[in-house]
This record gives sequence, structure tokens and C-alpha cells, in this order.
Amino acid sequence: MENTVGDFLRSRRARIQPEEVGLPSHGRRRVQGLRREEVAQLAGVSVDYYVRLEQGRGGSASDAVLAAVARVLRLDEVEAAHLRALARPATTAGGGRVVREGTRLLLDLMAGVPAFVLGRRMDVLAWNALGDAVQGYSATPPDRRNAARYAFLDPAAREFYPQWDAVAAETVAYLRLDAGRHPEDAKLAALVGELSVRSEEFRRLWADHLVKQKTHGVKLIHHPLVGELDFGYETLSVNGSPDQLLVAYTAPPGSPTAQKLAMLASWTAPGAQVPAE
Repeated sequence: MENTVGDFLRSRRARIQPEEVGLPSHGRRRVQGLRREEVAQLAGVSVDYYVRLEQGRGGSASDAVLAAVARVLRLDEVEAAHLRALARPATTAGGGRVVREGTRLLLDLMAGVPAFVLGRRMDVLAWNALGDAVQGYSATPPDRRNAARYAFLDPAAREFYPQWDAVAAETVAYLRLDAGRHPEDAKLAALVGELSVRSEEFRRLWADHLVKQKTHGVKLIHHPLVGELDFGYETLSVNGSPDQLLVAYTAPPGSPTAQKLAMLASWTAPGAQVPAE
């Protein structure tokens, strides 16, 4: 899978102009942003050492060196962690897809909150009734229940997500983060390859090397039955299952979105009749 430390570092060097870090620009430059020699100088390491790091031969790089490079390149906390993962890749298993019974029970007990579990590669592993009413997971074939594949390959996604550009960018940034943590994941490589071949937008975003953790945010959805749903979302790690995240959509009590969720909940109750579209 194309996901080298060199690609990432070059993309970050290109963001910073020499004058921003107190270096002269010396007129016309062959590279955009900082040169490798300049990063090495500012980080306090030899040029040869930094070149080896960009070439993916920095497996023994210390935390101090990686922290210095991160400081020079102005990486945020998530980007710095991504650099450490890329510089010192670990061989990992394919990721657990089994959702514990306790986690499933928790989903069901969250009856008034749309919630679901994301696994590796943004596969959707489990959901509660209201999460299904919002997202329609049960109507999707099991091998297609993947948030990234839906966002880029399903024509309905652009209508379902009115802010599709933001969703697409966030999705790719999270996949980049996952790829850095699990560089030997053949299934993730296959997913990235599929999306790259079939989606020009994915190829463009993937080339930007942006990384982002899905911790919280907002999500606007246009639901086919109840119209616009304006959610916040919270993402929680599932203790004991490090490759799984529990995502819950939230809406303030009494808000239009909360009222529409109440309607969806009544329609998903046993024996309820769902209105025709």
C-alpha cells in the first residue's frame, strides 16, 4: 500500500515556506516549501539521518528525533502520532470484527440515540434500531457496509450528506490514519485501491496526506423520510477492542432533529407501520 513516511514528510515540508521558520528563501527554489537539508538543520539531526528517515529507513528513530521533526514541520498531535506510526511500522493482525455482547447490549440500551460500531477500514460492524433507521445499514449487503465505500461509490451519498465535501475529506483523513497504524493490512490496501480506481475525488484527497482522528464533530444528514437531521457526534473507544469505535449521534432535547428522531423511533417500534416515501 502506498503510504510511506517519505510521502507524508514531503507533503508536510511543502506546506512551510523558509521565511516562516526564519530561513532565507534564496530566490527561486526547485522544491515547494522546505528542503530536506533545512528540516534536518532545524531539527538538529544530520542531513543523512533525515534522508534515511524520508526513505523509510528510520525504524530506529527515537521519540526525541521524531518530536523534533514534528516541531519543525508544525505537526499537530494527530499528525505527530501518524509520523511515529509510519516511521516505526508495526506488523498487526487484520483487526477484530467480533462485537462483544456487552457492546451490543449497550447499543440496544441507547434506544433514543442513533449509534453504531465502526471497525477497521471504517467497516460498520453493529448498530442499534435508531442507528439503522437513520443510516439504513440492515438494507445494505454485508460486504458493502463500509462508510468510506458508501461515501465515495454510492450515488445516494451526495444527497444523503448535504455537506459531502466535508464528509469525504474527513473519511479519507481517517483512512490515512488507519493506514499508518496498520501498514501491512492487505484488506485496507485493497479498499484504498478500489476507491482510487473508481473515484477521482478519493484519489485527489488521498494524495493530500491529511490525517484526522474521529473524536467528535457535526454531521448533517438528509433523511429520505424526515428530511434534514442536524447531529453532533461523539466517538468513543471500545475498551478491550482497540480497533472498534462506538459512534453516537446527538441532538439537543426539543430540537427539530430530536423531534424527527422521536418519529423515527416510533416507526421502528415493534409492529409500527413506516410511512411510504
